[in-house]
Amino acid sequence: MKLLLYLSYDGSAFCGYQAQRHGNTVQQALNTATEALFGHPCDITGCSRTDSGVHAHMFCATITGQGGAPLVTTIPVDKLPAVLNIHLPDSIAAGYARWVPDDFHPRYSVSSKEYVYKIYNAPYRCPFEHKRSWHIPQPLDDEAVARMDLAAQHFVGRRDFSACMASGSEIMDKTRHVSSARVWREGDHVFFAVRADGFLYNMVRIMMGTLVDVALGKIPPDSIPERLATLDRRAMGRTAPADGLYLHRVFYDDPHVPGYQGGDTP
Repeated sequence: MKLLLYLSYDGSAFCGYQAQRHGNTVQQALNTATEALFGHPCDITGCSRTDSGVHAHMFCATITGQGGAPLVTTIPVDKLPAVLNIHLPDSIAAGYARWVPDDFHPRYSVSSKEYVYKIYNAPYRCPFEHKRSWHIPQPLDDEAVARMDLAAQHFVGRRDFSACMASGSEIMDKTRHVSSARVWREGDHVFFAVRADGFLYNMVRIMMGTLVDVALGKIPPDSIPERLATLDRRAMGRTAPADGLYLHRVFYDDPHVPGYQGGDTP
């Protein structure tokens, strides 16, 4: 059996999820915390490779002993998040844990993921939004947000999203199925939520940058299908900064795992 953890983290403190030789990462913090908790190095597999500065409301990771050995502990599974949090930095928190079968994979068993991007739309910057949203001082009125939402609907469907992928990426299969996309406003914040069976490198940030250019009148909303069809990154808008991007929800096909398509997330 593997231990499945549901985590959240403030990505502004890290150089992304993936462990690397230079720079502090989420995975390295998890490695340190789990070794302190279980008394030996553990193998940790995450559901995604979030980039530097990207946050997560819901990040899933499995833990086994080193080399895939069974993880042995006398701590009840419902108590593990609280105990693990003692060893984690304040910028990462475990919120749920359960045992899952050995063939469960937190990344390859995913049926879809949902990202949310947050814009802080006010004349002046706010220190509490620093590195947690994209500050856009130009007013985005109801009409502008409606244009963004209209444009976002054109992302829905199965297609080659090469135009929404960062230049230089070596991913071969660029076809993704976007099942939903919407934009709405709450007070001084504008949100973009998009759900798909997978995402290309910088895909959501390019979508968001394009939608902002739509809001500012630089790109017509109805031109999105034609721009996507070019398969050319240059046809889309700017790349939004990482600060406002959150991995929001992860969905699985396994009905015994929280996040199941037909059930509730924890």
